Amino acid sequence: MNFAIVGCGFIAKKHAKAIQEVENANLVAVSDKLTTAMEPYVEEYGVAAYEELDQMLLREDIDVVSVCTPTGLHAPLAIKVANAKKHVILEKPIAMTLEETDKIIEACNRNEVKLSIVHPNRFRPVVMELRKILDQKLLGKISHANAIVNWNRNQEYYDQALWRGTKEFDGGALMNQAIHNLDLLLWFMGEPEQVFSMEATRLRKIEAEDVSTGVIRFKSGALGLVEASTTAYGQNFEESITLFGEKGTVKIGGKNAIYFEHLEVEGMPEEEVNKLIKLVKEDPFGVPGHQCIIDDMVKAIEENRQPAVSGEEGRKSLELVLSLYESANSNQPIQLTKEKEYVNN
Repeated sequence: MNFAIVGCGFIAKKHAKAIQEVENANLVAVSDKLTTAMEPYVEEYGVAAYEELDQMLLREDIDVVSVCTPTGLHAPLAIKVANAKKHVILEKPIAMTLEETDKIIEACNRNEVKLSIVHPNRFRPVVMELRKILDQKLLGKISHANAIVNWNRNQEYYDQALWRGTKEFDGGALMNQAIHNLDLLLWFMGEPEQVFSMEATRLRKIEAEDVSTGVIRFKSGALGLVEASTTAYGQNFEESITLFGEKGTVKIGGKNAIYFEHLEVEGMPEEEVNKLIKLVKEDPFGVPGHQCIIDDMVKAIEENRQPAVSGEEGRKSLELVLSLYESANSNQPIQLTKEKEYVNN
């Protein structure tokens, strides 16, 4: 199955490497307005390079296109790819607005192509083990949860490109850094019903927020706490998710939410707990997430099913972020809209 990449910045390197590692996946082309950005891919992978995306999309042998551009460009490019009858892998977040998101999903459905959103943290060993615990209902009724991302993104990070930290193309700590954690929170806790949030731009010279805190009421009645920042001194401090249930408490944490920091479940023997903690520590990252996303897309096409992280899944985390933004701007609680229904391919 032949892949192409549009947008040859930093994240495209992960896509190219992942495609190389997946059986039945082959990178054949890249597209970028800057010829110099494409040169490393031509040299390392022997692919064709196109300054014009339209020209690349004329190739009938391309099956899937990874869109790796700034978020503000996702919608027009993803729609163009879908209209060319190519399956779409779209970096996070899916888009900057729900209107753009719905247009992307509708274009993919109309053209009968698959759409996968890159939320690779779902495939980390500790996340999959926690998902199993929840699927078996071992924690019982959940009272509350929290999702925390306190990372360091210094001013040099934002000064790398004009689009970084802007509201039009990038967003701040919530939209860019914490959205993976929010995707996991929703995957674990279900649909949110109401949010209230505050945000600020304290230390970075950017348009968007560098620190945000908020609370969520889920449709289940459980509550959630969200904290996100790029102002941690010196280096990333933590990324964690903690679930508090009537029969147990589980925290996955570390600087990148890759370990069990606390695992206590009613009826789970200490030996089993220690074995699970050790298992995750031995291989905390597992198969690289981007590789899992690429492999899942190949299988989704072969099996004619939805990708594991579909456009609808990607929409959920974006809607949560935008609702938190709206609450912070209005200083009011925000009721989330009813989930939009789509005809899936």
